Order: sequence, then C-alpha cells, then structure tokens
Amino acid sequence: MPLKMVKSEKIREQNGSALVIAVFVIVVISLIGAALVRMLSSSSEAVAYEVTGTRAFSAAQSGAQWQLASVFPLGSSANVAACNTVAAEPDISTGSGMENCSFSVTCDVNEFNDEQYFVITSTGTCSTGGVITTRTIEVEAQSL
Repeated sequence: MPLKMVKSEKIREQNGSALVIAVFVIVVISLIGAALVRMLSSSSEAVAYEVTGTRAFSAAQSGAQWQLASVFPLGSSANVAACNTVAAEPDISTGSGMENCSFSVTCDVNEFNDEQYFVITSTGTCSTGGVITTRTIEVEAQSL
C-alpha cells in the first residue's frame, strides 16, 4: 500500500503541468509561424522591387538604343542634328512586360581634336502598385 500512496501523491503534485507545457508549445509554434509569415511577406516585396527595377533598366536600355539609332543611322555618318533635336520618344508602355514604363533621353555633343563625342543619358521609369523605380544608363560614343 505505501507504494501506491507515493505514486498517487506524485500524480497529484504534477496535476496541471501538462497544461503549462501545452500552452508553452502553442506560444512557441505561434511565434515561429509569425516569423515565417513576416519572412515570406518581405521576400515577395523584394521580388516585386527587383522585377520593377529590371523593367526600368530595360526601359532605359531601350531609350539609349533608340537615341543611338537616331544619331548613328545605318549606312551614313553621325547625325549631330538628331542629338541636338528633342524628338518625341516612342511609347514603350504598349509592349509586353513594359506596362507603366517610359524613358527619357538626353544627348550632348562634345568636340575634341576634330572628333565628335556623344554622351547619351537614358532614364527608364516603371511604376507598379504605387512604387516608382528608375534606372539610368549613360552611353558614350565617338563618330568615326
């Protein structure tokens, strides 16, 4: 009999400890879950910014190539007037993947030792969900 009495006294002393352990486990798992949700949320934001930045970079490249094609037409010499004249930039926002994107281009001509040097600066801008991202490319070219 004394052995049974000791066992039942230990069980009575441990009453409620399972509840404390269960609450502790639930709190720890909830904290881990909240941290994972926060990480996933910030990760998807980072991907959205990266995609918008890549689209803005592509828009800037399009602008630089458009201006280079105007200044250096195929089969002829450099066209200084195309650099000095502000032409209307084409609308690239109708292209696939370039929605809400645009570019602006500036072109400067410098002469040194009877050579013409062109500095073309293109800035691409894209907006998505209230976030505006810009990327700038500068191209230097020399007439032959």
